[in-house]
Amino acid sequence: MSRIKSVTPESATEIQKDLLANIKRQYGGVVPGVYRIFLVDLALGKPIGDIYQYLHLRKSSPLTKLQREMLAVVVNGIVGGAP
Repeated sequence: MSRIKSVTPESATEIQKDLLANIKRQYGGVVPGVYRIFLVDLALGKPIGDIYQYLHLRKSSPLTKLQREMLAVVVNGIVGGAP
């Protein structure tokens, strides 16, 4: 059992299910683990998603590739290994 809450398709509300479906379409049929964590609190999901985009996905990220990979390993391990 993880100490960090995450949204699964089984536990998702209707709004969360819609968002999960949209994210799945954007990421080729999978939901990255970090988004499953963001969706727990929808009021924080957007600002946290923006921070994720800024730190992890942009080409000029202040994090090194190794740091980004380490974050991905931790988050994916917490939420059950999503790609």
